[in-house]
Amino acid sequence: MPEGDTIFRTARTLHRALAGRTVTRFETVLPQLARVDDDAPLAGRTVERVSSAGKHLLVQFSGELVLRTHMRMSGSWHIYRPGERWRRSRRDMRIAVYTAKFDAVAFNVPVAEFIPAREIDRHDELRTLGPDLLAEDLDAAEALRRFRERPTLPIVDAVLNQRIVAGIGNVYKSEVLFACRIDPFATVESLSEAQLTAIIETARKFLRANVGAGLTAMTTYTGYRRTTRRGNPSDRLWVYGRGGKPCRRCDTPIAMRKHGDDARLTYWCPACQAGR
Repeated sequence: MPEGDTIFRTARTLHRALAGRTVTRFETVLPQLARVDDDAPLAGRTVERVSSAGKHLLVQFSGELVLRTHMRMSGSWHIYRPGERWRRSRRDMRIAVYTAKFDAVAFNVPVAEFIPAREIDRHDELRTLGPDLLAEDLDAAEALRRFRERPTLPIVDAVLNQRIVAGIGNVYKSEVLFACRIDPFATVESLSEAQLTAIIETARKFLRANVGAGLTAMTTYTGYRRTTRRGNPSDRLWVYGRGGKPCRRCDTPIAMRKHGDDARLTYWCPACQAGR
């Protein structure tokens, strides 16, 4: 599933391509979107802004209409010049927004809906989001409070809970907890305020490091995400995907475990994250 940095970068790229441009044609295979387009056509509207909220991507059109998409595991947005050949099959197309200069195409996006702009703040999925780790005005105190509201939750599950903090996914989950030397299966209540604060600050640092201004990919991010700052692509992550390999700090074999309803993989160093 794309993480917060992916969605942030996708929104930024879409904004650069589409903001201020008039929609010349709108196409979708999703009935719930087609009905809105039939009643209040998108063609002729202006794309005012594209932004992210955690893992949600929001396209705001003139006329107070917002398109919300969530990528889940398989979705992606692409940008093309008019007439340029798509890199995915047309059968995978779910949404296409055409303008005179660029076309934005969403492939295999499983969650999409139009929301009246006035209802954004009351939307069930958006109003309950925790503080966005990529927001300019991150409310770290609120994030800390939300962690404390779930004292018995293992921290490995808490950092993935988008109602606590928004933006962390499976890769950053393991990387952040390793960087903070925290046992992923420790409960929230067993961690100090300093440890929880370190998790928030480290997650924000890692996410922000991967949305630098020079990173302008036109599709959902599939390149090299880094947390180690090392130049060699094979050394780019501390623990994620490295089960059985030596820890980069102490040479202990990296452990791996599936857990939770979705059987997500967690990677950690039993020595560096022993909870001492």
